Amino acid sequence: MKFDSLDFYQEHARRYSDLSHEFTHSVYTDSSPTGLAGDMDLLKRIVKLAPGRRGLDAGCGAGARDVHLLNTWGYQAYGVDAVEENISLAKGLHPEISDLIQVADLREPLPFDDASFDFVTCNAVIQHLAPETTEQTTLPELTRVLAPDGVLQLMFKVGSGVVTVEDKAYGSHSVARTFQLYSEHRLLEVLKELGCTLVDASGKEELGGLMYFSDIKPMRYCVFWVRKGNS
Repeated sequence: MKFDSLDFYQEHARRYSDLSHEFTHSVYTDSSPTGLAGDMDLLKRIVKLAPGRRGLDAGCGAGARDVHLLNTWGYQAYGVDAVEENISLAKGLHPEISDLIQVADLREPLPFDDASFDFVTCNAVIQHLAPETTEQTTLPELTRVLAPDGVLQLMFKVGSGVVTVEDKAYGSHSVARTFQLYSEHRLLEVLKELGCTLVDASGKEELGGLMYFSDIKPMRYCVFWVRKGNS
């Protein structure tokens, strides 16, 4: 299955960045658990779970919002994205992180050493990749660059097969977009083979385990954290 995501982001990078920085598309509905209201809840939680302050946003998107936020919070965060327009736009918006972001395709090996990061986020990215690529290249690379005891956050559209939906947020006409859906249980199996285990909720007020929510399209998502073993 060939996705047109690169063309989409090349054409709509500015609009995507505006929506991201406004957080208008970052509010969740029908969330389980109830304490999961949006992107910021995940970001604040992962930095608490991580053993250190060095992170990577794999597929940072147009404007690299989270890379910028994390660095303003005092973390050393880096970002990669496959779309050159997304990185160029981020450098224009946030020149202070220009040296921390670069073009890199998650279908290929990452340009970082083993165990480089205490936490890695990969949000709504693998939905643009074929499952065999995700399992054979993307997830092994994300865990390779993760330090022992480090935490990976994986967010994806959940289900089976491929779906095409109308996205009404871009211009006067809706845009048809095609996404790969994933089984959360299959992804956890792959990550277990890579030495990672699911981070469960540590109490009623803490997020963890398999978490679900819907976006405004609406589409159903799953998000979870896994921790890399020390061996």
